Amino acid sequence: MDEYFNQMNKIIKEKMTSSRIRFMLQDVLDLRKNSWVPRRGDQGPKTIDQIHKEAELEEHQEQIKVHQQLLSKKERSHTPGGGPNSQPQDDGCGNTVPISKDRPIDTNRLYKIIKSGGMDLNNLVLAPGGKAGCKGVWRSWEKGCSGGTEAKPASADQESGRPATSTLNHFSALQQTSSLLSSSDTDHRDKDHFDRSGRVDGREGSPITKRSFSRESQERGGRSGESAPTPPPSLPKPSLSEEEMEKKSKAIIDEYLHITDLKEALQCVAELNSASMLYVFVRQGLESTLERSTTVREHLGLLLHQLVKVGTLPTEQYYKGLHEILEVTEDMAIDIPYMWLYLAELITPMLHEGGIPMGQLFREISKPLVPLGKAGVLLAQILQLLCKGMTPKKVGDLWIEAGLNWNDFLPEDKDVNKFVTEQKVEFTTGEELGPKEVVKKQLLSGEELSKQLDRLLQDKADNKHIMDWVEANLDEEQAASNHFVRSLMASVCGIAIICEHPYKAIAEQIMVRAELLQKYLNDEEKELQALYALQAMMVHMEEPANLLCMFFDTLYDEDIIKEEAFYKWETSKDPAEQTGRGVVLKSVTAFFTWLREPEEESDKE
Repeated sequence: MDEYFNQMNKIIKEKMTSSRIRFMLQDVLDLRKNSWVPRRGDQGPKTIDQIHKEAELEEHQEQIKVHQQLLSKKERSHTPGGGPNSQPQDDGCGNTVPISKDRPIDTNRLYKIIKSGGMDLNNLVLAPGGKAGCKGVWRSWEKGCSGGTEAKPASADQESGRPATSTLNHFSALQQTSSLLSSSDTDHRDKDHFDRSGRVDGREGSPITKRSFSRESQERGGRSGESAPTPPPSLPKPSLSEEEMEKKSKAIIDEYLHITDLKEALQCVAELNSASMLYVFVRQGLESTLERSTTVREHLGLLLHQLVKVGTLPTEQYYKGLHEILEVTEDMAIDIPYMWLYLAELITPMLHEGGIPMGQLFREISKPLVPLGKAGVLLAQILQLLCKGMTPKKVGDLWIEAGLNWNDFLPEDKDVNKFVTEQKVEFTTGEELGPKEVVKKQLLSGEELSKQLDRLLQDKADNKHIMDWVEANLDEEQAASNHFVRSLMASVCGIAIICEHPYKAIAEQIMVRAELLQKYLNDEEKELQALYALQAMMVHMEEPANLLCMFFDTLYDEDIIKEEAFYKWETSKDPAEQTGRGVVLKSVTAFFTWLREPEEESDKE
């Protein structure tokens, strides 16, 4: 450091020709060398919270200053400078120049004013009225800007021969700012009004208590405006307008279709708290998804079904929103060739368990379409989609149980038999399908089968609906195959896994699907295949700790897989199932130890 200053001194002496600049730089170097500390210090940038706190503190201090001015009679001394030992304060922003107390007065200037006739010495008044002498003057000055606000008796003005004048001035408005004071300042002010005898503002009162003090402050605040008025009780939330409902509905639907979180979407719709405006939500959903993909339409139909199922969406609101779309279908069909299929994909999920019965739904949605002659087309599309999730015979039974008749939905001049044959809905007439009319079921690949099962489980389809889908899309041989059993077990357990660290299994997800698994794991060999599917899943996931043990506990407790199948899996020597088996077996050692304990105890007895 010393070498640095020596170098600077040398440069200054050699380069600087101006002695003034040289001495100024020398002063700076001396200050730096003597550990000069900046006046403010290096505090760095302030945070938002610090800025808010400082602003609140400054506002609070300003309010205190105003309050002190209003109460100057009681809090300040009778010194003509404003107070005893009053000193100018430095706010840290710059030097403060004190006002000299011994400033000389040029009397010649006063003499010139008198000579020019600018002042009337006979009527000169230097201060507001009061007792004669310096004492009265000092007391008047002590009041400051509000010193003239006291009302004077009328007799005083009449005796002095001066007309009565207003006692207000430019600073009178400051007296109304007391309502802005903080609660602590208000309490301090109110305490000053109490004297030792328990009197309030010169009035007799009961002994001071916390409750009476609060009540007295409220009464005085109501009269003088010194305290803020009591806020009115909160009013009920006003219902949303149609425009606001459309905006909120669009946001909820877009988010749901993006993340497909059904639970979150149900909660968001419930929080709208506008049951009388939910038809706007239905209309917005149908309009925004009508020309999108089949998956998107199915997801929205599932959301509307769940809203009806849990009671959030009244059926009359669903019908109202749907009718607003159906009433303009004649114009929409010009631009959307497959409009009836798209509408059917949106409406069909409502027929799932817990939704709207078929008879009620079909009669209601056909009302705006019967005059247009299009009701039968839409109903036929819905029935065909239902056949993808259950057998045609079951769909026909539902039609007959609902008491539906095609004559109610078709124009009078339309041939019912011809329409039924063209739309391939003969099952609605109660006729059994002949051998030639049996629909051949397509053999699904392992990937397609797993994808369909995952979709049904993610959409929270009930067990009966999944069984109907299996019956409608798989023949008996496929439904009994090891391939189907493995796919079903992998899909059910895959949905139950929480992908956190460490992995966890939701036992409730397995318990809900117990009936479904028991139906298809109906012998020991199929149970063994299900365990092989779990083993392969663990190897693919790199053997997460304890996850397989959690599945085994639940499958055993719910009587989905029997004890014999577990032992057979443990001792299996199948060469096709040996990949990663050693690590998987070790992870379930505790389960098999627990499984054997009852046998060992019974043997000892």
